[in-house]
Amino acid sequence: MTRKAALTEIIATMTTKREWHCELVELDTVIDEHYKNTQMVRRFFKEQIGDHFKFDRPFMAWMKENTGRTMQDAVEEWLHRHG
Repeated sequence: MTRKAALTEIIATMTTKREWHCELVELDTVIDEHYKNTQMVRRFFKEQIGDHFKFDRPFMAWMKENTGRTMQDAVEEWLHRHG
């Protein structure tokens, strides 16, 4: 891969905005600066944690403050707070 092609790929990756409303959320999904508390995200947490999962303000703030972490990290944080 040429240097130009590598740079183009890096820029494309950095500018691609994740669609939290419709893209599949998995344990290795990275929380990005465009994170939204959507129905897809709620569905993911209910599958991972159970029907007792609920968003609360401190956890939503944690999600916004922890870009670069994964949804696995988020599950573990929720369980730490509520488990």
